[in-house]
Parts: sequence; structure tokens; C-alpha cells
Amino acid sequence: MAAIMDHVETEQVLRAHGGGGEMTGRLIAEHLLPKLANECLSPLTDGAVLSWPASSVVFTTDSYVVTPLEFPGGDIGRMAVCGTVNDLAVMGAVPVALSLGLIIEEGLPIATLDRITQSIAVAARQAGVCVVTGDTKVIERRGEPGMFVNTAGIGRLRDGCRLDLGRVEPGDVIIVNGRIAEHGLAIMSVRAGLEFDSDLRSDAEPLADLIGGLFDEGVDVKFLRDATRGGLAGVLADLSEQAQLTVEIDERSIPLSRTAKHAAEMLGLDPLTVANEGKVVCVVAADDAERALRRLQSDPLGRSAAIIGKVTNMHPPLVELITIAGGRRIVQRPYGEELPRIC
Repeated sequence: MAAIMDHVETEQVLRAHGGGGEMTGRLIAEHLLPKLANECLSPLTDGAVLSWPASSVVFTTDSYVVTPLEFPGGDIGRMAVCGTVNDLAVMGAVPVALSLGLIIEEGLPIATLDRITQSIAVAARQAGVCVVTGDTKVIERRGEPGMFVNTAGIGRLRDGCRLDLGRVEPGDVIIVNGRIAEHGLAIMSVRAGLEFDSDLRSDAEPLADLIGGLFDEGVDVKFLRDATRGGLAGVLADLSEQAQLTVEIDERSIPLSRTAKHAAEMLGLDPLTVANEGKVVCVVAADDAERALRRLQSDPLGRSAAIIGKVTNMHPPLVELITIAGGRRIVQRPYGEELPRIC
């Protein structure tokens, strides 16, 4: 019987793995800790003690419920690390540490858990952060077994960071660091009935170093936001509404691959509203626009960066797209969710 149980335990996650006993300890010791271990996490205490310099702290949290768990270019683990690190980065912070909460449905293959945990470890190393504390729960399955991830992140605010919507003014320039919509379309491509024979891949990447380069260059960065749910349209609509200024963007300048354009057309979607996980929207002073663009393009994650528009004082405040045909249309944030959750 023990041999049978050992076999089952190595094949899939069981409710007993979440009971806080021997099986919980084995799951953590054999499948989580070896990949994520560091001096803060390894004691497995109820929290982490971090050394901290005398500066402002930036703190964020997010939860991830994407299906499928694995998709071209990433998985729920990589997305959780990159999403949380990027939320810190667009606040002007240097990411320092993450917490990791795993809610696993009974029946999830252990092999899947191992792959996702390894992906978390790789993404964390790439982002220069450690997972310093966490929690694991196992719940009953509700169909095909999956998992949910919650991450919280803490970072140190960069010296001299002056991100403030109140500083945005007419003439400021809008820059995005690369091709949009590929994350959302990559996930949809592997869902039943939405498969494309294409090379679409998620853009899930940690952007802290890319963004840090702008500050290191001395660029006057006024606003940063990662274009996740709601896509580029959602970020620009928020910017216009909160700053009470008009944002004018040029369709010809927006980085969009031909594959993503065709996939979005086939699905009847506006690429501007599709989620990204490795794209940041920057508002910089006009005098610094070309310098900011060159710095972004010097980084592998910014090679396709482009100036896509500008801020104007036209009223009422809105987001206007100058189309390829030369016309104009108003860009609005999505009213609800156009598709099943993709982040």
C-alpha cells in the first residue's frame, strides 16, 4: 500500500497534500523548495526578514487565474512573476522580493507543478528577485485540474523618481516598448476552437531593467503603466481620464506583427484592447523622446519600441486614433471582458 501511495503522490496533487501534515511537507520539500530555495525562504518560517535601506517602499499584489496553465512563450508561473515585478517597475521601483501563494486543484499532475515551479524560479532569477515567503493550499477540483497563483512584491523606490500624472502636459510623447497583443492572442491560440497555425508567443518578460535604463539615462519620465488587462487602449483611456488631457496616437506607428493583426481580425478583436505581459507605456517630455527611444531600442526587450503618439490639450479629453486611411476614431477601454481571462 505504501508503494502505491508513493506512486500516486508523485503523479498528481492530492487533497492530503494541503492538509499541513507529512504530505504537505514532502510536497514543499521535494517539489517547491529545491527550485526556489534562498536564505530567506529556506527556514520556512511564517514570514521573511529583509534587510532594508532607508528609502521609500513600494508594495503590490496580484492574482493569476489563466487557462491553460501553459501556453506558447510562458505559463501561469512566469506570468505571475513578470506581472508583479512589472507592477513594481512601473511605479519607479527596483524589485527586491516576492511572496508566492499557490492554490492547487486536486489532481493536478505533479509534473505540471514541477514545470511551473521551475518557470517561476527562472523568471525570478531573470528579474533579479527572490521568492522569500509563500503558502500552498490544495482545493477540490472543479473540472480539469488547474491552479491559481497569488504573488505580492516589494521594491525600493528609485532615487529621483518623479512619476506623477499631474506632470503630464500637452506636447509630451507616448512610447511603447514593442509589439502589442501577442500575449493574449498566444493564449487564445491554444484554447479549444481558437488555434492558429502561427508563431504567436506570449511576451511575458520582466521589465525592471528596461525601465531602469530610462531613469539611468536621465530621461524625464512622467508616467509608466504596463498594458495588461484592457491592453493599450485601457492604459491610454486611464491616462486621458485621470490627466484630463487628450491622447492622440497614430495607427501606423503602433508596433503590431502581421500575424497578430491577422489573428485579431479573424477573432473580431481590436489589438489595442488585447492584454500584454511585457509591454510598458511611457509618457516622457518631448525633449527626451528620441533619447528615451534609443535607450529602449538598445535593450532586447525594447528593440521594437516606437513613439506612437502625443498628449494634446484638445477638449473634451479622449483618446483618438489617426487611422492608416487618415481618418480618426475614438479609442475606448473595453466595457467588460471580451474573452475568457487571459491574465
